[in-house]
Amino acid sequence: MLVSPQGEGRSLKALGGIPPYSIGVEYEVVTAHVVRSAFQPLVREDWALPITMNILFIGDIFASPGRRIVEHHLQRIISDEKISLAIANAENSAGGFGITPSVAQELFGMGLEVLTTGNHVWDKREVYDFLPREPRLLRPANYPDPLPGTGLWVGKARNGVQCAVLNLQGRVHMSSIDDPFKKADELLKQIPDEVKVRFVDFHAEATSEKVALGWYLDGRVSALVGTHTHIPTADSRVLSGGTAYQTDCGMTGPYESVIGVERQAVLHRFLTQLPVRFEAAKGWVELRAVVIDVDEETGRARSIKRLTEV
Repeated sequence: MLVSPQGEGRSLKALGGIPPYSIGVEYEVVTAHVVRSAFQPLVREDWALPITMNILFIGDIFASPGRRIVEHHLQRIISDEKISLAIANAENSAGGFGITPSVAQELFGMGLEVLTTGNHVWDKREVYDFLPREPRLLRPANYPDPLPGTGLWVGKARNGVQCAVLNLQGRVHMSSIDDPFKKADELLKQIPDEVKVRFVDFHAEATSEKVALGWYLDGRVSALVGTHTHIPTADSRVLSGGTAYQTDCGMTGPYESVIGVERQAVLHRFLTQLPVRFEAAKGWVELRAVVIDVDEETGRARSIKRLTEV
């Protein structure tokens, strides 16, 4: 950190080290709290800092409890984490099953820029006509082409950086839709070369399928984060090719439940095998998310960290 007498600093690492015109000027290097120096560093006014490119991805928003906790925390997270692009999976945001146009607009109004989904996107029929009209609401791209909507969004983040968001769905223990690996190749060919920042929500059941697609896309996307199981995994890391990865982001919703559903109903179903009406649970609610720091020039991830709010 370059530190001035006023306690303001800039990162040497981010700037590529001490510039050549700084010879003879003393700097203090700090790792945590900014300290004051008696020496004034010679920093040129036109010395540009790199653009911060932090992506926030919020795991499956479940029903109204999930929406309320997002509303409560989102703007503070965006400010604290210097978020440039806020994404969330919203396939269970309307009553725990599907999404409606009004719920999608509610989530956009909170400050989310892109919403991804999964197999439950089709649960509410009123969203069918809305999908083609709202490009920020994605459905898995590897559903057959005649279905409404798209699985790819390309646009600008808050900091002006061009970004792409891809939505794919797995096939192991799920519907036999199109191959997500081949569909990922097709989508990447559609993205302009200058768009380096690329995020993938892979909505899948099997951990093996998620890990496999992570390695398949390593170095070609900035991040791949899994959804669908509602259980957060502890394997967040940056793969060797520069792709940030986590098998499942987890659920944003009620955790005194069975993956969001009122637990007594689920227990009754397991014990009797009789059909029951599933309803969203109440009680303890958590927000589960990841924050990914991306180099906007190369598209490679610098880091990924898990985030939990209560």
